[in-house]
Amino acid sequence: MSAGITLTRANVLFRQHLFTLLDNPSRTIHASCAAFAGHNKWSKVKHVKGPKDTARSRLFQKLTMMIRLAVKEGGPNPELNSNLANVIEQCRSKSMPKSSIEAAITGGDKAKSSYLLYEARGPGGSSLLIEILTDNAKRSFQEIRRLLSQHGGMFADGARHSFEKKGVVTVSKEDRSSSPVSLDQALELAIEAGAEDVQEEEDEEGKMILKFICAVPTLRQVREKLELLGLSSISASLEFIPTVNTQLTDEEMERTSQLLEALRDCLDVVRVYDNIV
Repeated sequence: MSAGITLTRANVLFRQHLFTLLDNPSRTIHASCAAFAGHNKWSKVKHVKGPKDTARSRLFQKLTMMIRLAVKEGGPNPELNSNLANVIEQCRSKSMPKSSIEAAITGGDKAKSSYLLYEARGPGGSSLLIEILTDNAKRSFQEIRRLLSQHGGMFADGARHSFEKKGVVTVSKEDRSSSPVSLDQALELAIEAGAEDVQEEEDEEGKMILKFICAVPTLRQVREKLELLGLSSISASLEFIPTVNTQLTDEEMERTSQLLEALRDCLDVVRVYDNIV
């Protein structure tokens, strides 16, 4: 199914829900619409280098950085810091030792590292946001500049304008009764839970997932509502969602894939966001 057909179908479904709600004034609409972004070639290319190909120690280093960043942003108490609680869940799913998790939380609370967000352009004019956590900003800047230059990218002011920070709740397409969640059902659940958008993607293990996108302040509310509606939540976090997309040729896509792989291998890099479709 093409993206255009999918969007049209979603809009029709939304109008049907709107008319139903108008006939029942006691109910309210929480989302303006939910459009589905189907999985594509890029989603498969960007996940070629997944956790299965990543050394265990490197994976734990990245998770440690994510814990430190979450602590830096919201404090060391996971009960009051939903982002930290989510990262801890990811650590446990990857069998990271409890002692390592606790050490990362303690270290994150005391760490003098700086959080940086670099804006860049990749091959084909794609926009990139690179999250950095470092104790040496000059070293990190030089290393990221070297990697960008080596793979056809560059620092570029304004890339940030191609993204918007949103809450993202990721769920499995399998509900608790092990029945696949259709796109039509996901649309209905998005409206009921207060999400703004739904995207269908393929994760690094080749499994289909649904991403419910919402306003930052409503992240916890949307996650809890989706759980009550029977969806199994994989994660809930704040992410940069592209508002302007870029299409690449196969050659540009290959070069960009190599660039992202190099950036993610950099120890100071926490996450990299792109606006490629």
